[in-house]
Amino acid sequence: MFAGTFWVLAVWFIVNVIWMWFALDNQTLQKTFAWINVVAVIVGFWVYFASSSVGGISTWFNVLNYVNIVLACVQFYYGYRKLGHPSAQH
Repeated sequence: MFAGTFWVLAVWFIVNVIWMWFALDNQTLQKTFAWINVVAVIVGFWVYFASSSVGGISTWFNVLNYVNIVLACVQFYYGYRKLGHPSAQH
């Protein structure tokens, strides 16, 4: 369970970063990815602390969990920021 979850989260992270980067102005997509990342972080920490760890990837699993938190924060920023429309100033 530990190694399998790590690889699922690692692939999700790579796909998520690539897709996020090319859709920075799509707020709906950013919000969706941010909330999926919240679930991924919860599952990731639960598996990390609740199951028997595999020595070789234990540190990387923990790093991946924390990097997913940072990524979720960035996605929340891009998803919920106000896109300002400059007012017509003369």
